[in-house]
Amino acid sequence: MPGILILADHDAGIFKSTALELVAKARELGGTVSALAIGTSSGEGLPADLVLTVDGPEFGTFNTEPWVAALAAAVAKVQPDLILATANMVARDVMPRLAARLGVGMAADVVELRAEGGAVVGRRPVYAGKALFDVTVKSSPAIFTARPNSFVPTAGAAPGGVEALVVSVGVVQTTVVETLAPSSNVVDLTEAHLIVSGGRAVKSAEGFDQLIRPLAAAIGASPGASRAAVDAGFCPHGEQVGQTGKVVNPSLYIACGISGAIQHLAGMRTSKVIVAINKDPDAPIFQFASYGIVGDIFTICPMLTEALK
Repeated sequence: MPGILILADHDAGIFKSTALELVAKARELGGTVSALAIGTSSGEGLPADLVLTVDGPEFGTFNTEPWVAALAAAVAKVQPDLILATANMVARDVMPRLAARLGVGMAADVVELRAEGGAVVGRRPVYAGKALFDVTVKSSPAIFTARPNSFVPTAGAAPGGVEALVVSVGVVQTTVVETLAPSSNVVDLTEAHLIVSGGRAVKSAEGFDQLIRPLAAAIGASPGASRAAVDAGFCPHGEQVGQTGKVVNPSLYIACGISGAIQHLAGMRTSKVIVAINKDPDAPIFQFASYGIVGDIFTICPMLTEALK
């Protein structure tokens, strides 16, 4: 694989673990690894061979058109055979537009990437996570987006050079008038390594706050919820996991009082370890759990919280 370009996520110039994951996977695939950091970033701290930085008033906050223009300029600069990005809100917006602009193919939401027969093969969940299939992109550059936490970030090679990239944006049709930052300081569900979720069985918003949030805090996890809990008003929609919520891929997922409907499983089935707590021994969630506890969450969750503290 001669050349790989990565869209590197960062927060105020600090590269996220998702960026380090993609660099590690790119190193594993082989070839020259370039990265693009859009927005205010020095480019330091990322072990790529070349880090391209793009800054300016158009790139201070996310806006689709300037970001696609920056990506297209980076592609023209490094001429990659493979483009990788994290499957998050930004990539879901810009990468299909980049693929359309370049006239190439794209595969989204992969959880595995490997080199095979001179091509890169991605593996992605389908049918609400009930099956996995392999996909290749015949055009060049091939574009893949990968779910967070799919790869193991490693230090890899020492950081290479940093170069500022000049981008001609042209006329921008949209304007960002305001950006509202989330009030919570927990890791976003889509990037969290640890998640504790509650279902309808928590019975109320007070039950959610008394059972789920303390248990999550005890292990530094992000709180999540089923659609039933969100629809009942126990917690905000931003914490919903599932087909109509957020798709997550943590190292540990603790499901408290969640039966395991297929819509919920679609959002968390690829979790590395699943722990289910439910008083119904026949709950479908136990078919997919690594570990199961049959018991009342109002008894088990406080016990777990105290033990983990």
